[in-house]
Amino acid sequence: MSDNTINNKRIAKNTLFLYLRMIIVTCVGLYTVRAILHILGVVDYGIYNVVGGVVMMFSFLNGTLSTSSQRYFSIELAKGDLKKLNQWFCLNITAFSSFLLLFMVVAETVGLWFVNTQMTIPAERMFAANVVYQLSLVSFCVNFLSIPYNAMIIAYERMNAFAYISIIEAVLKLAIVFLLAIISWDKLIVYGILMFMTSCGITLSYVIYNKINFKESTFRPYWNKKEFMELLGFSGWHIFGTMSVAVRSHGINILLNLFFTPAVNAARAVAFQVYHAVAQLSNNFFIAVKPQIYKSYAAKDFEGLYKLIMRSTIMCSFLVSILVFPILANTQYILGLWLKNVPEYTVVFTQLVLINGLIDATNGPTIASALATGRIRKYQQVIALLIFLNLPISYIALKLGAGPQMTMIISIILSLVTALVRAYLLRSMIGLPFKKYLLMFLRLITGSAIIWGVIYFTLYNSVHSFVMLIYISFIVCVITTALYILIIFDKSDVKSLLNIIRKHGKRV
Repeated sequence: MSDNTINNKRIAKNTLFLYLRMIIVTCVGLYTVRAILHILGVVDYGIYNVVGGVVMMFSFLNGTLSTSSQRYFSIELAKGDLKKLNQWFCLNITAFSSFLLLFMVVAETVGLWFVNTQMTIPAERMFAANVVYQLSLVSFCVNFLSIPYNAMIIAYERMNAFAYISIIEAVLKLAIVFLLAIISWDKLIVYGILMFMTSCGITLSYVIYNKINFKESTFRPYWNKKEFMELLGFSGWHIFGTMSVAVRSHGINILLNLFFTPAVNAARAVAFQVYHAVAQLSNNFFIAVKPQIYKSYAAKDFEGLYKLIMRSTIMCSFLVSILVFPILANTQYILGLWLKNVPEYTVVFTQLVLINGLIDATNGPTIASALATGRIRKYQQVIALLIFLNLPISYIALKLGAGPQMTMIISIILSLVTALVRAYLLRSMIGLPFKKYLLMFLRLITGSAIIWGVIYFTLYNSVHSFVMLIYISFIVCVITTALYILIIFDKSDVKSLLNIIRKHGKRV
């Protein structure tokens, strides 16, 4: 059996585990958002998200160090050097401690000042907002400590453990809903306390699993100045890139709070919950693919790497499309069915953020390929600048009187430009054939435009019952799949898939 076949089977197996996780996490997540919005109310829910958003502005640290850990761990596993793997693990924890100290200094000074003096929060809820802010800080630190352990699980491609722990987290969040319903004390503060306790439990689970299964995850004092500077250089430029993503997401949330009310933040938070539920499909697939990208680069198998980038980009886009288009066709009905009270702007926010997510779904393979090289200074400078533009352009638009939805339209335009620039930069970094990638990307855009055109002029907002919703969603999925096969998927891949289906069909 060839290495490619073994790798493909491993990707398929890990994707199945992650889909199990996705189904449970998504169902629980959608229910808890609906329930929490109802229990807390629009104002408190908006406060929790915008105050937590100040802390999550620093989530670029999580994304950066998680990615850097996965990169170094996967490459050392590909080389079979377990001693070096343990050294990188120990060095990562040392580096994380430095970043965490810096985070706390900034968060307890600038961040605290911003929450208390610049944000639109009702005076009677300021105490609760400050308690939630401090609990969010501590939860962030606890989650931060789980990063190297989480990265070790992904590097070893033990997606079953990753899935099971995520399911436990979803169950705990479901329990929070029931506890909030029976507790009479300030529910916003109680919610923050319970979310903090959940973070502690999940981090402990990751640590225990690693201790039992991977001896390389044993921490011992280790220092190497050269390696630390290499890690710092890689992480430093990667921080620059991930910080821009955090600014786009959480910075815009804070910007909206400066111009509008917490109710707008609540609407945006609901829209992003829908997006995150949908994005789990491509994220789960990509989590399974990412170690293979790192390992293909480490083995210098560039032809295999190019094929993996193209195929995984199309597959990520398809997996998101298969859910995005049915939701776009029936947004009003779905939100009304899901939420007891639909905040103003929620429908348009949801539609725009899903379109943006459809574009961003193509980024994972190109990002991982760039990070695999370790030479990311120019790459991060260019990409971060493009993403950072979201904030000043959005500020100008809002200052000129634009509605809050304009911030998402700006993000969509910049996301299209950024997606193509990523691939162009990979031409010099790993020799990616840009023209071939561009043709593939144009097929994705053309196919998506045709799918939306067909849906808009035939099925848009035609649902008036749950049975009709299921029927229309099925039709949209069939249209999406058919057009992907006809326009977007590579013909050789379609032929191979049909051969596999015929082969297994004969056995059945």
